[in-house]
Amino acid sequence: MGLFNFFTQEIAIDLGTANTLIIYNDKVVVDEPSIVAIDRTTGKIIAIGRMAQQMHGKTHENIKTVRPLKDGVIADFQAAEAMIRGMIKMIKPGKSFFTPSLRMVICIPSGITEVEKRAVRDSAEHAGAKDVYLIHEPMAAAIGIGIDVEEPMGNMIIDIGGGTSEIAVIALGGIVCDKNIRVAGDEFTSDIEEYMRRQHNILVGERTAEQIKIEVGAAITDLEDPPEDFAVRGRDLMTGIPKEIHVSYTEIAHALDKSISKIEEAILSALEQTPPELSADIYRTGIYLAGGGSMLRGLDKRISLKTKLPVHIAEDPLRAVARGTGIALKNIDRFQFLMRD
Repeated sequence: MGLFNFFTQEIAIDLGTANTLIIYNDKVVVDEPSIVAIDRTTGKIIAIGRMAQQMHGKTHENIKTVRPLKDGVIADFQAAEAMIRGMIKMIKPGKSFFTPSLRMVICIPSGITEVEKRAVRDSAEHAGAKDVYLIHEPMAAAIGIGIDVEEPMGNMIIDIGGGTSEIAVIALGGIVCDKNIRVAGDEFTSDIEEYMRRQHNILVGERTAEQIKIEVGAAITDLEDPPEDFAVRGRDLMTGIPKEIHVSYTEIAHALDKSISKIEEAILSALEQTPPELSADIYRTGIYLAGGGSMLRGLDKRISLKTKLPVHIAEDPLRAVARGTGIALKNIDRFQFLMRD
């Protein structure tokens, strides 16, 4: 280990709309919701991550909760910087992590603009990074799944995160064609909120809708192993009094149908743009799913029926992108060509 390495700390960040993961020394050391709680009077950060998430939807007028990322990109620059800084501090609680040289690899959506890219880079630099490398999420997901991205072989990756669904065909270390749509986990959550209001006259918050999605969320109505009905508590729109109802997975499958159809259309559109030689490869290898949204019950089956291709869900899909970002960091010389601006 050279003297330079001794002074260089290296971290990989999967900066997501819903969750942010940090990898240090080949381990996921931080896995927190991408949210901060701010004191409105002083502008100070009160809580970050899980603690701020617990406050979400329950704050009084002096506290506001902010999700710094929207649709996979930074929407609130100051909050994003504070969040990255706070999460870096979580790596070694009680000790100052900052060193003369902090190197970061951050993954970004493939459809990001130059301005949005600059915002990510600036936030990282303000949070203490000396060297910042950016890698596209589908590429990081492919590396995390264990695909050899440098070989002359076509692979289709679908990364369904919180804010965006990224569909990319990868070959020879590059993205050949991609589709980036802003329909993903967050959209599923708001579909559920809307459905509960329209169908059951009950008002539920974002956290409750998220819980419904986890407990009984589904993409198809004929699951082989269906989950039990879930008890939902919220405010009755007619009386204003709290009440409880039970919802089934088939109801939620209907509620999510429109959004899932949009993702299916984007997949078909990406397949149409794929060069014929790579199409032949994808026919053989199938489609790989990563990201939290890919855990929706029956989604793999539904995409498979639509495309008539085999669909594989990544092992630990929530961490596939972070894992790939960590591998890119560890082999920075090998993967540097993927991280050029």
